[in-house]
Amino acid sequence: MPQSYEHDVLIIGSGAAGLTVALNLPTHLRVAVLSKGKITSGATLWAQGGIAAVLDNEDSVEDHISDTLAAGAGLCHEDAVRFTVEHGKESIDWLVASGVDFTKDDNAQFHLTREGGHSHRRIIHAADATGHAVSSTLSQQAASRANIELMESRVAVDVITHRKLGLPGNRCVGAYVLNLEDNHVELFRARFVVIATGGASKAYRYTSNPDGASGDGIAIAWRAGCRTANMEFNQFHPTCLYHPHAKSFLITEAVRGEGGYLRLPDGSRFMEQFDSRGELAPRDIVARAIDHEMKRLGADHLYLDISHKPADFIRRHFPTIYEKCLEFGVDMTKEPIPVVPAAHYTCGGIMTDHRSRTDVNQLYAVGEVAFTGLHGANRMASNSLLECLVYGRAAAADIERCATDIPPPAEAPDWDESQVRDSDEDVVISHNWDELRHFMWDYVGIVRTTKRLQRAKHRVDLLSREIGEFYSNYRVSNDLLELRNLVTIADLIICSAMQRRESRGLHYTLDYPGLLHEVKDTVLVPTTFRTKSP
Repeated sequence: MPQSYEHDVLIIGSGAAGLTVALNLPTHLRVAVLSKGKITSGATLWAQGGIAAVLDNEDSVEDHISDTLAAGAGLCHEDAVRFTVEHGKESIDWLVASGVDFTKDDNAQFHLTREGGHSHRRIIHAADATGHAVSSTLSQQAASRANIELMESRVAVDVITHRKLGLPGNRCVGAYVLNLEDNHVELFRARFVVIATGGASKAYRYTSNPDGASGDGIAIAWRAGCRTANMEFNQFHPTCLYHPHAKSFLITEAVRGEGGYLRLPDGSRFMEQFDSRGELAPRDIVARAIDHEMKRLGADHLYLDISHKPADFIRRHFPTIYEKCLEFGVDMTKEPIPVVPAAHYTCGGIMTDHRSRTDVNQLYAVGEVAFTGLHGANRMASNSLLECLVYGRAAAADIERCATDIPPPAEAPDWDESQVRDSDEDVVISHNWDELRHFMWDYVGIVRTTKRLQRAKHRVDLLSREIGEFYSNYRVSNDLLELRNLVTIADLIICSAMQRRESRGLHYTLDYPGLLHEVKDTVLVPTTFRTKSP
């Protein structure tokens, strides 16, 4: 029989955002943290560059705010930017106190690097594996807390709300969760639920993200009645290692920040033709420049070259990248690295306030899954982990503040599998999966047109009906749940992109290359804006 659980706080996702919430909650609250795979298997583990925060006397909060607003192409919410930046140092102090071993310079001070869009060196890092240091440290801390239960191999199906139970009010009281070890759906009841599942870059054929980045949390929240915003802004990282067996290995922005050059196959540089900041231009400009040159030349990839720097400098600053490149026969101390853009970060997401609260009571969203207003039309490098920390701590504080006033969750029925059967047509899932990611890459990628978006919308509508029927008749599996969520995500991205008739930040369309005078977010509302997702 499937298990059922009850906790004070259910956290879906075990990256920096989810673990930050868990570790900042008071120890008298019973907390469950769910992870699709291993606790450290999320996107945080892969973050290389670092965390942006004002830590140097020559830097200032106002400069960090100004840089972020400039990168966001007019769409950042200044109150969210200020809230994040002003709480930056205390969040870093908390990580240091938690045991994260950040890199220090020769004077035993924290080494700060610089990345695209930043006017100062303000990126604190642990060599070139910051995410690994943060993820491993926080997961070890969580494992040592008696009130925190870490539960692996679990995928959320949907959250449970009063509306779904036919009860008055608009409250979240838990979630149905697939246990991947026994393939049964379990019932988790909780007074508070936090969605911290990361982004949705797996909607695209090429991505720098791990396999779990299938937009689960955004799709789940949408089905529960939460608004989404700015889903058209998908950041494509300019430099993913190009190799048939490298899968999704990212070459950090810091390689360019430390003097790396982008080169064409003939060895010539080209970024100065696109932006006066050259290789230090914001990511959207760099990604479009690479995409333009690849299409102009018919090239599969371009190159990132830092071999003009001393070999010891390269190995000291980028040990992980150096070793990974060597595995694929590339010595970055002697030759350029082959690179290609890849879907990297979801700037839009579930709409939240400064306490990480969504439109559904007692349902929170933290990290890449959320839309806080920080990133605007383009995320500035290394602001994302800072957002996880600041808003994770804010969510924990709000839950602690409300905990005494929120009653136990309502009773909910166990998951009913009596009306479905095992699938004997898994080829439908794999075929639809491939089709979805291909047309999203071709039609809703770095450069868009109205006609491409219309074609994508037609295809996503057909897939939605097909997958909806499949979901209704067969037992759920991880692949089916991810595909169901990705179809919803693709629909939200396409509908958002079709509404934005301008080119701003990460959304670039050949049909509307200019900027509109009116600057506004693209907000989709489930009750009035119906997609055809299952």
